[in-house]
Amino acid sequence: MARRKTSLVEDLLDFAAALPWWASTTLAIISYVALSHYAAPDPQPVSIVPGQIGHIVVKQISRTFALYGQYILPFLFLIGAVISVLKRHERRNLIHRVGNKNYSNALQNITWREFELLVGEAFRMRGFSVTETGGGGADDGIDLVLRKDSEIFLVQCKQWRAYKVSVNIVRELLGVMITKGAAGGFVVTSGVFTAEAHLFAKGQNIELIDGSKLAAMIEKVREASSFGAFAKYSDSLPPPELPATAMVTPHCPQCGDTMVKRVAKKGVNAGSVFWGCTGFPRCRGVRSVD
Repeated sequence: MARRKTSLVEDLLDFAAALPWWASTTLAIISYVALSHYAAPDPQPVSIVPGQIGHIVVKQISRTFALYGQYILPFLFLIGAVISVLKRHERRNLIHRVGNKNYSNALQNITWREFELLVGEAFRMRGFSVTETGGGGADDGIDLVLRKDSEIFLVQCKQWRAYKVSVNIVRELLGVMITKGAAGGFVVTSGVFTAEAHLFAKGQNIELIDGSKLAAMIEKVREASSFGAFAKYSDSLPPPELPATAMVTPHCPQCGDTMVKRVAKKGVNAGSVFWGCTGFPRCRGVRSVD
């Protein structure tokens, strides 16, 4: 479940913590320089001109915010950088912890938040750029957003210990993939999937990763890490195992642009999946899904 946001400060900390530590540190420096420049008093006294009082008041209020913000905003970015470093360290420890134990017990003895961090780190070490969304809310239940070679992949994490992941979860992910134009998706669980879920995922650009498959993936990246520093993991790993159909995304027969899977909403083909041009509505080229 997602953590409820309660303030702008909390949102800024979450944003800064999601960035690499060096990016948050850079933003701290930039924000300090920019705000301190704006907060500097005018070299000459301001003369009040009739009709411009409102403008002067707004400018003075903005300068007051900048005066305090030049210290508060960089401080928040620096705190975010520290959190980013700590979270990175936590992810590495999770990889080693789970890889060194019986995967079933290890996966079920960590919290849902640790499970998401673990899955994100496993994909990161396979060469993906990973953004942790926390799931729920405006993110439509998506926990991780992966990027590789200009393509986007969505991940839902289900640390379900007593139940099988049903086909409904896979259907929901497909709907979000189509809405966001993602090239593929993953559903990751510490347990198992129903037979219906496996059947539905076939040919839908979705890979189902159960507990045993996740443990094998973690073991691979953990073994690779023993040959070098964490910073060099992605160089020593084999190419990531993307959903098979994501590797053969067709091009539009009319304009040559890339295509994404869509679902027909009306007509005799309502509910069926087809390839639609990413240039829609400018281009209405379509292809059938083999």
